[in-house]
Amino acid sequence: MVYNPDMICTGAHDTAAMDATAAAGSGSAASVSDVCFSYGDAEVLHNVSFTIPRRAMVAVIGPNGGGKSTLLHLLLGALRPKYGRIEVLGLPPAAARRRVGFVPQQIRFDPGFPISVIEAVMLGRAAAHFLGGFRRDERDRAAAALATVGLSALETRRFADLSGGQRQRVLIAQALCADPELLLLDEPTANVDADTERDLYELFTRLNETRTLVIVSHNLRVVLAHASRILCVSRTVDIHRAGEDGATRLLPVDGHAGLAWISDRHPGHLEDLGAAAAAPHHAADSATRDGKDPP
Repeated sequence: MVYNPDMICTGAHDTAAMDATAAAGSGSAASVSDVCFSYGDAEVLHNVSFTIPRRAMVAVIGPNGGGKSTLLHLLLGALRPKYGRIEVLGLPPAAARRRVGFVPQQIRFDPGFPISVIEAVMLGRAAAHFLGGFRRDERDRAAAALATVGLSALETRRFADLSGGQRQRVLIAQALCADPELLLLDEPTANVDADTERDLYELFTRLNETRTLVIVSHNLRVVLAHASRILCVSRTVDIHRAGEDGATRLLPVDGHAGLAWISDRHPGHLEDLGAAAAAPHHAADSATRDGKDPP
């Protein structure tokens, strides 16, 4: 997915507040401040602000169409916000792109294309090449990434001959081949069985020892057992620490008002995001206070 330049509106913002947010988030994996995003006239994300600390495992949850995948693409730099500011690893998302790995929800491929598993993983290094083939050390990187996901024995197997769970591991290895500091995964366990899902989350836990992971998932029981932060997305966003506090299974993060939570009475149900989703655009408000017309 690529962004549409017609959707970009630089607008006037409260630059002092933005600079303070950037300074506060400079040691974070990602910092998002007052972000709004629309596809044409349809707003998908509204007044979104949060910070992801380094080495966190963040589970992104919410209803279908709530903006979860859009949020990942904004962090990736494939989309740009209408309002607000995003920093990834202290940089604009596009500038941080080579330090970020991405595993899509699904891929389309020609099953007749004769690509091997190791060749598919090496494509994770393609961004480093304008012309020419892969070097020996890059093949070694790909082999190491395959070992990390437990597929060394399938190095020469055709990618098309793998099971769904094995293909997912290859895509994770492909993302790891570039040694990213931040790994974004869009529903990586959506089409695998329960045993494969358990194995993948064990892998994510190991990967989290050395990098930050952001994982979109619908399986709340699994993510609550592994994640250190929960990002609740339903047009607006709130972030929580994973934990226990009696009525809910989440603990609020400092600076957030607790706009969403998971109720024990209704497992998987996101509560009370409506008021925040109806609030005015923060960036547009800043422009008005500065005596300027909002964009």
